[in-house]
Amino acid sequence: MTLLEWIFIFLLLGFLLTSVLVLLARNLLVIITSIGLGSVILSIIFFLFGAPFAGAFELSVGAGLISILFIIANSVTDSAVDEVD
Repeated sequence: MTLLEWIFIFLLLGFLLTSVLVLLARNLLVIITSIGLGSVILSIIFFLFGAPFAGAFELSVGAGLISILFIIANSVTDSAVDEVD
């Protein structure tokens, strides 16, 4: 096996691990971090397959924007729960 094949296997296992972590985690911050890390890994896979526009879009939207929106929503819901208590 070549080095590139090992890199693909490592990236796919990392993406699979982050996907399972999203499904099994109980802490919302861990879920948000796993979604962002999975998007970063997926964008690297896109770049290695020769799709730089898809990789850049996934990196900017998937890892950046969506993760930031989830973190903001998490902080808003935490503050709303604190006000109720």
